[in-house]
Amino acid sequence: MDGTTAGEQVPEVFDDAKLGVVLADFAHTMLGDFRIQTILDRLVERVVDVLPVSGAGVTLIGDDLLPHHVAASDPRALQYERLQTELGQGPCLTAFQSGEPVAIPDLAGESRYPQFTPAACSAGLAAVYTFPLRGGNGSLGALDLYQDQARELNARTLAAAATLADVAAAYLRNATARQQAQDLSDDYRASSLHDPLTGLPNRALLRERLAHAAQRAHRSHTTCAVLFTDLDRFKRINDTHGHAEGDELLLAVATRLGALVRPGDTLARVGGDEFVFLCEDLAAVQDAELLADRVNAAFQAPFVLPGADVLLSASVGISYAGPGEAITPQLLIDADTAMYQAKRSGGGVHRVIDLRMSRAAQDNEALGQDLRATLAGTPAPGTPATGDAARVADGLALAYQPVVSLDDGHINGVEALLRWTHPARGVVSAPAAVRAAEQHGLIVSLGQWALQRACQDWRDWLPLTRPTPLSVAVNISGRQLAHPDFLASIEQLLEHTAVPPGALVLELTENVFLDDSHRTTQILTELRSLGLRLSLDDFGTGYSSLGYLQRFPVDILKIDKGFVRNIGQDRTATAIATAITQLARALGIAVIAEGVETEQQHAALVDIGAQDAQGYLYSRPLPSDRLQALLAAHPDDRPIPTTLRDRPVLLP
Repeated sequence: MDGTTAGEQVPEVFDDAKLGVVLADFAHTMLGDFRIQTILDRLVERVVDVLPVSGAGVTLIGDDLLPHHVAASDPRALQYERLQTELGQGPCLTAFQSGEPVAIPDLAGESRYPQFTPAACSAGLAAVYTFPLRGGNGSLGALDLYQDQARELNARTLAAAATLADVAAAYLRNATARQQAQDLSDDYRASSLHDPLTGLPNRALLRERLAHAAQRAHRSHTTCAVLFTDLDRFKRINDTHGHAEGDELLLAVATRLGALVRPGDTLARVGGDEFVFLCEDLAAVQDAELLADRVNAAFQAPFVLPGADVLLSASVGISYAGPGEAITPQLLIDADTAMYQAKRSGGGVHRVIDLRMSRAAQDNEALGQDLRATLAGTPAPGTPATGDAARVADGLALAYQPVVSLDDGHINGVEALLRWTHPARGVVSAPAAVRAAEQHGLIVSLGQWALQRACQDWRDWLPLTRPTPLSVAVNISGRQLAHPDFLASIEQLLEHTAVPPGALVLELTENVFLDDSHRTTQILTELRSLGLRLSLDDFGTGYSSLGYLQRFPVDILKIDKGFVRNIGQDRTATAIATAITQLARALGIAVIAEGVETEQQHAALVDIGAQDAQGYLYSRPLPSDRLQALLAAHPDDRPIPTTLRDRPVLLP
């Protein structure tokens, strides 16, 4: 061995039988666990058992001369290993590079390592013997034997150490080969289960996740849903902009949809422009429809590509497996079927298939068809042919709920609320009508009808409301706002009806703000520049409502009725309503409290400084002619006397 100096000869005779036992035990351990770190840890442990040394360390070194794995028998040995790596010199690196062992019986006299030698001696190291771990074409690293006294190991001890190093190197080569094979296998499996473009799970992995979901749902007895999402007219994008930009668009879509995935759920790409959500442990089936709404909202802003900005929509199909029901690949087929139903409706909507509610699904399908016929002004299926088309269209109407001043009870404005009386079904609830419109691609048409009708009714009230005309608030959906012609349609409507822009309030929900895009900000700013006012409905129920006030132009906040219901009784609800009111006042934003039903709520709102309110305490929603009669009966700046709040004379 090179570098040998005189030192104390170790007198003991090495025990070959003990070495044999150690080698057998070492081999048994290695065969049981081929992890590289385990091999190294076991090596240094057995070395100090069989050899007369105070410590042992081993370092595996890569082609970059950096340590890849390190093991040591004790903290001091670990210190010596790291010291050589940090200084870039020492017997470990010499043995690794030369492939030959290095013996230093007395480290104090060693001159080859000007930095390592004094540092190691100061730390208590007196002698070191190093053996290379020989690989096929070089060394894998080195085994270091440390002594806290300067002395020379005898030949049998050195031979035993060399044997241990060679055996360990053989197992390390085997472990490395197995690890590489495992890595290749893992890489192949990952590539076979993931989409190469987006990195999302593919159809094969989705089926595995579906099987796991079936096992979990059997234990948890919860609802599972599959949402099948297909981009509308994506082929046109490829044909117009090329496949490279088409791929960029798919990556952008995957990013937006990925932001909607709950922890534990799966988003997969199962085809060219097809994405699937697997949602587990749902509290109710409606949760999946809320996700579908968020998917639709995610497509309201254009996708910015290198060559162009692309406005895209998607059709979503939903299928369910309720508590205790089997989760099978049939869910994918059903969701795919529902998606094609949505696409046949014009795209940009979602449809539901729930085999447990097939009659309800069929009923909803018929309701959507009837609404389409109603908006078109033609008889709905099943309506007698003798009826006038206008009579069918007249099934849609608006009711108006007054917004009153909390100071004096004067009517400051009204909110327009949808009413639909079906010729065969009778009264259809507003949520059901809106849901049918959204699922059948009619929400833009329905919203435009509501705006036109509200402006026409406003013209009828005008003679009764001078010199301060009422404001009329109309709910606007996110899809309406995102429509390319929305701003132009508002301008034309105001011009045609001669309604001053300041009299029209557009009520928006948080869904409109979910996609914080430049286009959303731009269209809202342009609407305000026309003189319209913007109202944020149900304020306080969203996840990031305060952030909206910084990013988007808002004129009015409406305190959600959930807080108003308990105001004055529940400290939390009162504190939230107070905070919203004070925040709005500081920002110069008006506040309207919704759902006021009792005098106690009224008094509590006055106490916190709220300005306006609406609710059954003051008036239920009124048809246009009933509102007109109320205005005519109270022409003095439109106050609602207290006596009207004590009896149901305002009920429609």
